[in-house]
Parts: sequence; C-alpha cells; structure tokens
Amino acid sequence: MKLFAFLCFLIGSSGFLQAQQFAYKPLNPAFGGDTFNYSWLLSSAQVQNGLKEPVNPEDQLSELEQFGENLNNQVLSQISRTLLQQQIEGIGNFDQEGTFTYGSLAVEVFESEEGLVINILDTSTGEQTQVIVPNQ
Repeated sequence: MKLFAFLCFLIGSSGFLQAQQFAYKPLNPAFGGDTFNYSWLLSSAQVQNGLKEPVNPEDQLSELEQFGENLNNQVLSQISRTLLQQQIEGIGNFDQEGTFTYGSLAVEVFESEEGLVINILDTSTGEQTQVIVPNQ
C-alpha cells in the first residue's frame, strides 16, 4: 500500500517538475561572450589595476625647457666634434693620441691592433664606455 501511494505521488507530481539543460556562456567577448560586455570588463580591470605607469621626466618639461636642453646638447656635441676634429687632424688621420677632458668626461684616444680605441669615463658617476673604430 505504501508503494502504491508513493507511485501515485510521483505520477501526480510529475506535472510540476521541470528540467532544463545547463549551458555555459562566457562573459568575455574574446572567448565567445557578448560584445557589449567589453567596455564593462575593461573599466572593471582598470579600476582594479593598482599599478601606475612610470612618468617620463622629459614629458614633464615645458616646451621651452625641452628646447633649451636640446640646444645645449647640440652645442656640446658641436664643441666636442670640433675639439676631436682638431686633435685627430681630420677624419681618417688618427696619428695623435691623447687624453682630453670635456666637462666631467675624460676621453682617452689611442691606436691598437683592433683599431682606434676611444675610452670615455664620466668622472662624476664613474660610468665608462669604450668605442672601437676598426682598421680598414
């Protein structure tokens, strides 16, 4: 009798039970989600991003300061070119070796088996570099 009552209950309540298929739909448009979610996902990511882009010091200079710095670099470059040109007596004639000082830079020029060697030392920071112009 209990079994009969239980079966009647199941049959009678089957009209109230419904099932549906589960389907996954991604949010991100890159993975097949709705394209209208793009701006929401981007703004949400930007709000959560705690990292800030480093500020370039040159971007903070005014146009006048940038112009003055550029002009200063060109003048110093022209002076160093002229002094080096006088020392080596024309391009390709490297017969005079020596050490020169340009502000805080110490420049040493000498000939080696590899070619013309130019050692540059920044006396204020201790940084140094070497340029080798190979023999032809």
